[in-house]
Amino acid sequence: MNSKNTIQAIEAQLHTVMVGKSAQIADALACLLAGGHLLIEDVPGVGKTTLSQALARSLGLPFSRVQFTADLMPSDLLGVSVYERVSETFVFHPGPVFASVLLADEINRASPKTQSALLEAMEEKQVSVEGATRPLPQPFFVIATQNPQEQHGTYPLPESQLDRFLMCIALGYPDRDSERALLAGQDRRALAGQLPSVLDPGALVQLQAQVQQVHASEALLAYVQDLVEATRSGQWFAQGLSPRAGVALLRAAKAKALMAGRDYVAPDDVQAVWYPVAAHRLVPLRHPTASHSAQVQALLASVALP
Repeated sequence: MNSKNTIQAIEAQLHTVMVGKSAQIADALACLLAGGHLLIEDVPGVGKTTLSQALARSLGLPFSRVQFTADLMPSDLLGVSVYERVSETFVFHPGPVFASVLLADEINRASPKTQSALLEAMEEKQVSVEGATRPLPQPFFVIATQNPQEQHGTYPLPESQLDRFLMCIALGYPDRDSERALLAGQDRRALAGQLPSVLDPGALVQLQAQVQQVHASEALLAYVQDLVEATRSGQWFAQGLSPRAGVALLRAAKAKALMAGRDYVAPDDVQAVWYPVAAHRLVPLRHPTASHSAQVQALLASVALP
């Protein structure tokens, strides 16, 4: 089975659980194929956790789920050394972060101290606990869900952590037909827990390597640079995209190209991933003339295609 067929098989399986969410499934899969972390932001009850669980199972990766709460401590996430009387030594007991996929449910309900414990893990694929640096499994993904900031009991994620998420997507409410299918069908969370693995970790690593090999022309690289530079002009946003965000935009576009069965990036690929890659990283002006989402899309339209 070639890479395009393999990816289509994963998408088809995800569609059995997430009804009427084709665009969101494609974005989430592109994010993980590009080796990035995924943030899913929306109101409770629209399927954020279900999609996260379905992704982990379909990719054949062991995963752990942590419910983030205000009293969650960094040690609850990373692990802790416990003195064992039999051996008369301290033995490290790894926390749930030592899984290939960490599902951080309602990440913005935890305190900033606990949120920051994830920063090293997400960027360096390792954690420092009690003076020792411990590598995480490869591949390693964080799939985090987040409630809207205006809801009670939430702590906004700092810009430094938002920048670690390759993409941020929203699921939204289902259309009427999709919601009828949800009402008439089986429990979607239970279905997600029963999904078979379409890939194994080795096959996933091979797909990620293919993403990196997708060709980007000089004109395409210039287009990405033009987009990034436009965000820094001060005309559209108070704070523009970082160099890391530009790299993320290109990686996500390469994943979209591979999913389409191409070995080169087209401008359409960049445009397709522009909003989920860029929007959560851009700081709005103090007195914006339009909504944040409208500004993000307007900037995209203002930059000439190669």
